[in-house]
Amino acid sequence: MFSQQLINGLALGAVYALIALGYTMVYGILQLINFAHGEVYMLGAYLGIIVLGLLTAAGLPAYSLALTLFLTVLVSMFFCAAYGAAIERVAYRPLRKAVKLAPLISAVGMSIILQNFVMLAQGKEYKNLSPLFPSEGFTVFGANVSPVQAFILSASILLMIVLNLFIAKTRIGKAMRATSQDRVMAGLVGININQVISVTFMIGSALAAVAGVMVTLYYGVAHFFMGYLAGIKAFTAAVLGGIGSIPGAMLGGFMLGLIENFGASYVSSVYKDAFAFLILIITLIIRPSGLLGQKSLDKG
Repeated sequence: MFSQQLINGLALGAVYALIALGYTMVYGILQLINFAHGEVYMLGAYLGIIVLGLLTAAGLPAYSLALTLFLTVLVSMFFCAAYGAAIERVAYRPLRKAVKLAPLISAVGMSIILQNFVMLAQGKEYKNLSPLFPSEGFTVFGANVSPVQAFILSASILLMIVLNLFIAKTRIGKAMRATSQDRVMAGLVGININQVISVTFMIGSALAAVAGVMVTLYYGVAHFFMGYLAGIKAFTAAVLGGIGSIPGAMLGGFMLGLIENFGASYVSSVYKDAFAFLILIITLIIRPSGLLGQKSLDKG
């Protein structure tokens, strides 16, 4: 029982970690909580169902499941990255020099707009996805690891490694770290601040899209309101690990997934969603800076 809940918690935590990375990256540069980020994750889930449906109708899964998943993730990442850039350009950039409350209100408004856009475009009904992976998995320390769980864990860890290498080694990653440290000075030395911020939103949105596709594969269902609760939980993960810290977002995501699964298993499944909010309250009271402190992107 323990080992099975451990695997389930890690799989769920990997999804939270991918969403939390978007929150923490944007906060590290803009000191802004992008409350529309959960809706981008929701868009990724819907895009996953749409693209998988089209590819299944074309018969591609019978030819290559790996290619089907790759194309689905790639298309979802591309479209959600474009959405992320558009959200930053429309909702946040005009308010960059406004009082701090204005971008927050704009973020909430954009979240509501995206929810209603998907509801009007796709309907209020839940969208279901037929299972693509075989049900038989393999056993690790007495726990059954399904193929979809193995895919979620391996893909998430790979993306996290790639993100860390991207920020540490690439030119745009160094520009992101410089902008996080001092936006004004970064602009004075020739860094295109607007470009860096747009890229940050695009990367975070692309990771949220992957999380949306993973959740769709895992649970086989998507709905227009799913981004709200997942976004709050991912924000909790970012705060738990240390908002602004990339390793903190990863750690917080995995920890939250484990806490939620163990709490539902050993305490009560009725209060499964309440554990995330309880953790958020405790973290803000005991250690507001999070487990890894308030690190900026250059320390990530």
